[in-house]
Amino acid sequence: MSARRVVGLETEYGIIRPSMPRANATVLSAQIVDSYAQLVREGAGQVRGTRWDYSEESPLADARGYQVERSAAHPSQLTDMEPAEQPGMVWTAESVALDAGDARVGQALYREEYASDVVMNMVLGNGARFYVDHAHPEYSSPEVTTPHDAVLWDQAGDEVLRRAAAHNDQLGNGVLQLYKNNTDNKSVSYGAHENYLVPREVEFSALVSVLTPFFVSRQIICGAGRVGRGMLGNLPGFQISQRADFFEAEVGLETTVNRPIINTRDEPHAVWDKYRRLHVIVGDANLGQISTLLRVGTTNLVLSMLEAGCAPQLELIDPVGALQQISHDPTLRTTVALRGGKRLTALEIQRIYFEAAVSHCAKTGADDPATEDILARWEGLLDDLDRDIFSAADRVDWIAKYRLMSSYTQKHGVGFDDPRIALMDIQWADLDKQKGLYYRLAARGAMDTLFDDAQINQAVLTPPTDTRAYLRGMALQRYANHVVAANWDALSFSVPGARKLNRIYLTEPLRGTRAEVGALFDAEMEIAEFLDSLPPRL
Repeated sequence: MSARRVVGLETEYGIIRPSMPRANATVLSAQIVDSYAQLVREGAGQVRGTRWDYSEESPLADARGYQVERSAAHPSQLTDMEPAEQPGMVWTAESVALDAGDARVGQALYREEYASDVVMNMVLGNGARFYVDHAHPEYSSPEVTTPHDAVLWDQAGDEVLRRAAAHNDQLGNGVLQLYKNNTDNKSVSYGAHENYLVPREVEFSALVSVLTPFFVSRQIICGAGRVGRGMLGNLPGFQISQRADFFEAEVGLETTVNRPIINTRDEPHAVWDKYRRLHVIVGDANLGQISTLLRVGTTNLVLSMLEAGCAPQLELIDPVGALQQISHDPTLRTTVALRGGKRLTALEIQRIYFEAAVSHCAKTGADDPATEDILARWEGLLDDLDRDIFSAADRVDWIAKYRLMSSYTQKHGVGFDDPRIALMDIQWADLDKQKGLYYRLAARGAMDTLFDDAQINQAVLTPPTDTRAYLRGMALQRYANHVVAANWDALSFSVPGARKLNRIYLTEPLRGTRAEVGALFDAEMEIAEFLDSLPPRL
């Protein structure tokens, strides 16, 4: 029993060009990824970007035991091809001009290289992936083993986006604004996904039954907060989760249509018959460090209980309805129906999972610092939410936002349907530290944090040391000119004089660590010698 587990986070960012509100978001996303590729090349003498290797991708494999036919899949599910080749991508000057609303503007945004030369998919020196995911730039963090490291390398992603935007402006491409949120309030939602490594032997049906009530109620400790209700956000009010109103199913493979609480994608990025990758799409993107910490840490503990066969057994009558009912009530008084006739609040459901985790940790002797920290923070937060939600405003995103907006509405005598409140909702998520309302609160010490700017900047440049991300990231730093393709579980190198590529498989996420291969990088070998010196069966 532990809060430690191999975890990776993915964030899709909102992006606009203020001077061209109708500019094509896909083109803007490509522009910002390419700008970062140029920044990397200029700063470290590296190639512009390493090609992503799609050969191991299987986005249509379903954990329920079947494969979806490509002809039946929604275009957004076809993530096993280059961004420019994915259905729905727009790369003609005419169509970009049409989206921009002005032919001259469209031509300014479009360059012939976009279709062939612009970098839209990078593997970074910290082991992460930065790429265009349809209409959004996406940062996928390197694999880590603790909730604290998950926070650190997620925060590094925000800094990568800020640096990319600044460099894009320096290149004369204009100002791009980035938002770490989950909806444009125009019926579109984009994701903040979590990935957890679990044993293949765990039955998927057990994951569904244990995790569904947990995920439905978890939003009260890590929701990002949203102004408006419904997919269009046109119903007045404030709610806990930005994503809740966009879910329509309990279980399913899709991620952009008919969204499920439990996603069934069976793509482990590891030894297939040994591991599952639980792909969680029901969370919000968090700016606050404590919200991210508890989003990951509590889920790790629940997964540990599930694997031990001692997780709480609760069953919601209507999981999707419960998800939205809880989100729509920031007072936390709403009760949802369970099988057997009980009705519980989200706070009561979370308390059941917490008490089970405490009991199991005591029985198994789990007392490592990461686990003890998560349990202490989880308990303290539940106690504060039970007493006064605003006492948790320094730790929980949605509460900090709700308190700020409530204060504004009271001061100015307006409701949450006032246009100025909607603008505050957008400004909250602005990644610009001078403009974003979250960052302005944090600068005043109003938000509890774990890491300072120096630590985050270091994570932008260096990979975690205790997973295969170390080998991936260091290979990009030391041998970038020889890495011709990469993905989560493989690296392909070109070797001078060799007739074919040298492909290294990284199917064990806890191999390729600094303890295992750090000395090889320190020795500064030539590429052929380095590859020959790597341990077998990484």
